[in-house]
Amino acid sequence: MRDPKLTRRNVLCHAAASAAVLASGTAAQTQPAPRVKGPLVWMNMDQKELDDAYDQAVYAPNRNIVIERCVRNSELARERLGAPKRFTYGPTKFEGLDVFTAKTPNAPIMIYIHGGSWRVGTASQYHYLAEAFLNVGANVVIPDFANVGDVGGSLLPMADQIRRSVAWVYKNAKSFGGDPERIYVSGQSSGGHWIGVLMTTDWQKDYGVPMTIIKGGASGSGMYDLKPVRLSARSTFVKFTDEMEEKLSAQRHLDKLVAPIALVYGSLETPEFQRQSRDFHAAVKSAGKPVTIAVMEGYNHFEVMEAIGNPYTLFGRAAVEIMKLRPT
Repeated sequence: MRDPKLTRRNVLCHAAASAAVLASGTAAQTQPAPRVKGPLVWMNMDQKELDDAYDQAVYAPNRNIVIERCVRNSELARERLGAPKRFTYGPTKFEGLDVFTAKTPNAPIMIYIHGGSWRVGTASQYHYLAEAFLNVGANVVIPDFANVGDVGGSLLPMADQIRRSVAWVYKNAKSFGGDPERIYVSGQSSGGHWIGVLMTTDWQKDYGVPMTIIKGGASGSGMYDLKPVRLSARSTFVKFTDEMEEKLSAQRHLDKLVAPIALVYGSLETPEFQRQSRDFHAAVKSAGKPVTIAVMEGYNHFEVMEAIGNPYTLFGRAAVEIMKLRPT
């Protein structure tokens, strides 16, 4: 006898339901088990989360594309502007700097300190930003310096080189048409870390130049306290010490901050790079020092780096306006 319930429609529905159950069971079997969180290392982060928070590749999948674009745009900038003047500020092979000179004499000077996790990068890769500052009437100086692997894993020799490059610019500014009383600094990532260090340096005591040598700074995506960085996987290539952590954590030396600083970071940065900027801003503000902060919505770490070459982005504008100039 024919079962009245056994219609074509019922058979198809039953088959579809069985397939769905089978598929969901297969998916459940092939799905990786959720990661088990380990012991907390910093704030609410375990070791993997903290390592990821100081590894930009985890949060910026287009990293290589942006870096290659900046290198190419630096080549194009040299084709339009000509090669920069090259000077040496110290005895080692690393201690040179590139200078793009403004058309007008006695012009302000923007010194850009490049990033690269303290271990990669050269001045020539950052020439793409020169035109933005030349167009507002400023000289552009981009120093080279040793990477951490060149100096045994210590950041202290790097800090000394970068500081000496700034002191050299102050003492020799007139030789390339710069105004030594209008020196400004900018940088991003580990370069942003160096901006904090430069602006909290005891210039008079350690380098024999005025404490007011730097008139203002713009720091993108920087690190201002090295304690969590020291706890991260960056300790595999930086040989952190208590001395290094203390001396090169700008947030601990705000008494030496004598010039305004503009902070910028991207909304797609790692959580730690966002927090570092927010906490430094709060600390500087609490100390009663002039500081601003801007968030670049939809920008990751490397897109912030690229943005300083455009004076209409928040980073580019912050660097131009810290010099009391305006994009044309």
